[in-house]
Amino acid sequence: MAESVRVICRCRPLNSRELSLKSKTCVQMDQQLGQVILEGDGPPKQFTFDGVYYIDATAEQIYNDIVYPLVESVIEGYNGTVFAYGQTGSGKTYSMQGDDSLPAQKGIIPRTFEHIFEATATTDNTKFLVHVSYLEIYNEEVRDLLGKDRMQKLEIKEHSEKGVYVAGLSMHVCHDYNACRELMKQGFDNRHVGATLMNKDSSRSHSIFTVYVEAMLNNGSIRMGKLHLVDLAGSERQAKTGATGDRFKEATKINLSLSALGNVISALVDGKSKHIPYRDSKLTRLLQDSLGGNTKTIMVACISPSDNNYDETLSTLRYANRAKNIKNKPRINEDPKDALLREYQEEIQRLKTMLQPGAAMRGDSQTLQAEHERLKAEFESALSELRAQYQNEQKSKAKLQEEYLLLKEEYDRAVEAVENEKNIDPGEAQKRLQLLEKQFVGGEQANNEALKKERQQKMKDAEKKMQRLAAALNVHADDPLLHVYNSTQEKLEAVTALYDKQKRQVKLLESEIEDLHGEFELDRLDYLETIRKQDRQIKLLEQILDKVQLTLKKDCNYHNLDKIKRDALWNEDQGKWILPELTLTRTMLPNANLVTSGGPVDSQSPCQDVSDDVSKLRDWRKVRRRTLRTVISNSSTKIALSTSIKLIGTERSMVAIVLLCRGNRTLMD
Repeated sequence: MAESVRVICRCRPLNSRELSLKSKTCVQMDQQLGQVILEGDGPPKQFTFDGVYYIDATAEQIYNDIVYPLVESVIEGYNGTVFAYGQTGSGKTYSMQGDDSLPAQKGIIPRTFEHIFEATATTDNTKFLVHVSYLEIYNEEVRDLLGKDRMQKLEIKEHSEKGVYVAGLSMHVCHDYNACRELMKQGFDNRHVGATLMNKDSSRSHSIFTVYVEAMLNNGSIRMGKLHLVDLAGSERQAKTGATGDRFKEATKINLSLSALGNVISALVDGKSKHIPYRDSKLTRLLQDSLGGNTKTIMVACISPSDNNYDETLSTLRYANRAKNIKNKPRINEDPKDALLREYQEEIQRLKTMLQPGAAMRGDSQTLQAEHERLKAEFESALSELRAQYQNEQKSKAKLQEEYLLLKEEYDRAVEAVENEKNIDPGEAQKRLQLLEKQFVGGEQANNEALKKERQQKMKDAEKKMQRLAAALNVHADDPLLHVYNSTQEKLEAVTALYDKQKRQVKLLESEIEDLHGEFELDRLDYLETIRKQDRQIKLLEQILDKVQLTLKKDCNYHNLDKIKRDALWNEDQGKWILPELTLTRTMLPNANLVTSGGPVDSQSPCQDVSDDVSKLRDWRKVRRRTLRTVISNSSTKIALSTSIKLIGTERSMVAIVLLCRGNRTLMD
């Protein structure tokens, strides 16, 4: 069943910068109706969301009202996403991470950890496996914040069963809240931040903290929920942030990815678009399932109350207002093939079988042969599917080769694991079994009735709040024409009031159109300024290239840049150009025998090795010296000098040819 993206709006207090500018508050909220009222020079603008939270609201309220039911769904096997959006300095990171010193302001991410491990502890007859990953998108490059090399660029790939995923992203199993909290802190410290005029600790990248919750029921079935916790970098206007150099480059990439996100939202809401531009940025590619796919999604729109940020606040509210019209189709993920819990369970079962008293070890030839045959059959089946897939999609041979190598590595690892079981030590098997069993959580507080009741009460409170909001909106939206009136005068007054209301609504819409034109004009000027700066940068690089190209030799394939441009291919997945390999073509030397005999020079004769060339030069020197001695002793001085000059000229010609071939390397002593 389809359900809409749920959108809430949070307004932070005025900060020190806004207070120093003597800013006034331009934002009001009606929590009963879920409305935001934005006051400016014209008529007030109203926006209605699934929840609104003013400056005095706590992170605990937001979590219990909106996020709590979503996390419960993730534990049941649904996919979920919570992402914070807003201008730079509007409180997105604060909403997601929170403040440890204030218990009520603990952020959404740490509260999620508490909730998940509380739920797994109170659930009996079910074993859970919880693991996490943490990545950032910096300058359109995906990096692992928990990996050994956090500067390594990772690739986004797509699989028919797994969907969109990041190849090489590290996964970390967690057993409790503290382990998750430590990983969150480690990744957050590795994230790119920088100072701007708007925010001294501005996030310069989008980050996605993902929690995977796998559950195995008593009947052996597996469910896997996945929760994306997304902290987007803030949208920026260069004139306000004062971004230059690296900050400007970062801001350009941030704004482009947020613009791509806006285009995806508009295309999904429009309903007429046949193409949804998910591939326009790494962010939209990774959030593809969260927007219009198999995910329950919550958007937290963060705004500033300052009139100094009126335009940015209005832009955020419009953005959020469009997002609430997106329809997703969430479903429970049952028996996924890539579940880590299944692999662990199978390995535990094998180890238990091996450790049973009197049980034969699996190292006998028949069992090993059967396992080899099974793995081989699986490998060949997967390989045939891979070939068929690429033939149908007409992908490149290089990509097919890459996928084949990955499949081959997986097969080799499986075969190696089978071979290792021949000589496995029972003590090692016991240690491995204990280690694997420790990875599972669940049922530790199964008898804690108070904790179970608390969970149930929180779910009921969240449902009641949504019901109250829906009821208030229905009452507010009553149609006066459907009422029963005692007199014609009473009906006339009601219709007149309705007319006046609709008239005001028309004026608001006309004002909205003017504002949109103004906003588009500001965006256009911002984009033009970005284009001008990028154009200057391109011209600088082109001028440098023109200078450098003159130093490239003709035996290098990059000497002909026009051909390089024709041969270059754009890789959509990696978001970069695939350029030809740098090659150097040796200049062909003439045959030495032909030169000495005065015969014609064959330009196609093969070039000899460096040592051969040096040897020939030394032979020429010896010939010259002997000839000079003979000429000087037997001929006149004039003939001697003439012969000497000819020999020297011939030697220099040979030297010039060798130096040309060897790239100006000095070959003479």
